[in-house]
Amino acid sequence: MTATPNLNFQLERASNLKAKPAESELGFGRFFTDHLLRMDFTRKGGWSDPRIVPYGPLGIDPAASVLHYAQEVFDGAKIFRGEDGKLRSFRMKEHAQRLVRSAERLCMESPDADTIVACITELARVDRDWVPSGRGTALYVRPTIIASEAFLGVRPANEYIFFIILSPVGSYYAEGQKPVKIWVEETQVRAAPGGLGEAKAGANYAASIKAAEDAKARGFTQVLWLDAIEHQWLEEVGTMNLFLRIGDEVVTPPLEGTLLPGVTRLSVIELLRKRGVKVTERRINIKEVRQAHADGTLKEIFGSGTAAIISPVGTLGFRDGNLTVGNGEPGEMSRTLYEEIVAIQRGESPDPFGWMTEIG
Repeated sequence: MTATPNLNFQLERASNLKAKPAESELGFGRFFTDHLLRMDFTRKGGWSDPRIVPYGPLGIDPAASVLHYAQEVFDGAKIFRGEDGKLRSFRMKEHAQRLVRSAERLCMESPDADTIVACITELARVDRDWVPSGRGTALYVRPTIIASEAFLGVRPANEYIFFIILSPVGSYYAEGQKPVKIWVEETQVRAAPGGLGEAKAGANYAASIKAAEDAKARGFTQVLWLDAIEHQWLEEVGTMNLFLRIGDEVVTPPLEGTLLPGVTRLSVIELLRKRGVKVTERRINIKEVRQAHADGTLKEIFGSGTAAIISPVGTLGFRDGNLTVGNGEPGEMSRTLYEEIVAIQRGESPDPFGWMTEIG
């Protein structure tokens, strides 16, 4: 991590502005705003030249390290337009800190967290008209760092590009808040102990695509990942952190190096504990899930993440048949958590945790 003490943003406004899509057509990650922010790093000069320019190609060398050795990390955060018209970002500092940690894991340079937040805020101000206002919509923020040095050798690069793009989004899953069908993957793995699982690196997502496509071919929306060694211990659901409501307890897998430390995961834990709900971070065996279903104590399963916020799980698919969670409909806890988080994000409810930051 390298600090950037002087942020004198240069602004080149786009001469041809894009037509903005209707909010009903947004989907997720299909549209991008008129500008992006870019800053460059060299070992000699550090981070320099922060600038906002028209959205377009970055122009990297074919020998850039990112293309050959996958030195790339990113994060995802959201900005919301409330009913009062004000723009607010959700836990942006935590997202920036996670990007810094991801970069450190891949031996990459990154701006410090305060600089990342300042860059996101400046770009959001320029493209503020792109922030949608409908319930369930947001401006998705994608800060990214790539190794840009032209060098064919396996070592940390000496040059990097930090850039931010913005995308107005709706629901991540086509099902919206309807429960999704999840395939329990018992052979392929997303991350192994000692690997990159806790970093938000593109390599992790590339490793997940084959299993996700196989699950979709079976008629499922995503994958429930099990551990890489015994294929028995629950880890993540798709690209989200996982929660199970078993009896009067909510259980979530612990952060032991293979799971992404989700900002929404942390928010769910804080909200539930504020309600007085017992939340336990511990390892969960798939056999325990089957047993809890058999004895009627498995009440809910849901995922949490920036993109979907809360995604209830209605079905778990196994090679020997499907397991219906609850009655196959969204559970009370997942439904109320979604509503509570959205209300805070949109400025409709008080923000007792100080999660939201107004963007002027």
